[in-house]
Amino acid sequence: MKRLLVMGFVAVFIIASTIVLQAQAPQGQPGERRGGGQRDGGAQRGGGGQREGGAQRGGDARGGAQRGGAPQQAPMAIKMVKPGLYMVTNGGGNSTVRVTDQGVILVDTKNLGDQFYNELMGQIKTVTNQPIKYVFVTHVHQDHAGNIGKFVQAGAQVITNDGLKRNLETGGADGKGYTSAAGKPAPPNVTYTKNKKIKLGNARAEAYHFGRAHTGGDTVVYFPDVKVVSLGDEFVAAQPNADYPMGGSLLEWSKVLTQVLKLDFDTAIPGHGNDPLTKADVMAFQKKIDTIGKKAVELAKKGTPKDQIRAQIQSQTGDLGTWQMTGVINDQRLDAFYDEISKAK
Repeated sequence: MKRLLVMGFVAVFIIASTIVLQAQAPQGQPGERRGGGQRDGGAQRGGGGQREGGAQRGGDARGGAQRGGAPQQAPMAIKMVKPGLYMVTNGGGNSTVRVTDQGVILVDTKNLGDQFYNELMGQIKTVTNQPIKYVFVTHVHQDHAGNIGKFVQAGAQVITNDGLKRNLETGGADGKGYTSAAGKPAPPNVTYTKNKKIKLGNARAEAYHFGRAHTGGDTVVYFPDVKVVSLGDEFVAAQPNADYPMGGSLLEWSKVLTQVLKLDFDTAIPGHGNDPLTKADVMAFQKKIDTIGKKAVELAKKGTPKDQIRAQIQSQTGDLGTWQMTGVINDQRLDAFYDEISKAK
């Protein structure tokens, strides 16, 4: 009898312990995170460490971890910026969607690949059934230019600066044209040199090439009726970078943004970042670019060695905030950057 009582107590203890351990165990499968796989709290403003032109889905490092540690990219999302104008985040650089009563004007085409094209089209169809008539592409990198070919095949006029077309044909350090791990975007079917203006239904769009900045073929798209400008990677919510092999220029970038700021807009769509920003944000961004350029020229005139130039700009320029000069000018672009600032008057 006593033995049976002891065995009964042991059994009760084991069952109770199991219940307590299950209650304390984390919920969900290993590797899962709240919010559908994103890091808790979502992406940082500015999109976090963007990877321009990369082959990863989304073209950047947003998202949480899948099992095994591989990055899980956030799905595309569309949000209204102003009545009739939307932005689509994730899946590459931001896209702008201007809906009219006669069709859609689109800015930027996401990462190269059928799944990105189809996902972008799916997002657009949640706000309109109108066909896409015009597509502007802000620059050559595949996270913005990736699906040019798909829109050409669909019958849209795909409009770029002629510098983008040259980048595709003869850009890069080897002069063989831009490509990426994801592949090479197709060429546009319409190009312009200085500006291109279109009217569709009740809306207008004006494309401008103000000079060399992020690349040598950048396009700014201005929607005057709603006072919105889409800037591609001439303006991002994180730190910028100048792609010298594709014709970019840090010294000219400030002058380009000065021209942009002459436009009558109150809202700016950045190339990367989860939200629309303001004209004041563009002004602050331009000031930082200008400060870097002036300090770089000053240090070059003093004979600062090339391998020290970025660190000295960083240490002597107090208002860069989270911008890191090794991101603004990476190792592969340092020679071209130093050559530019050494020749500047």
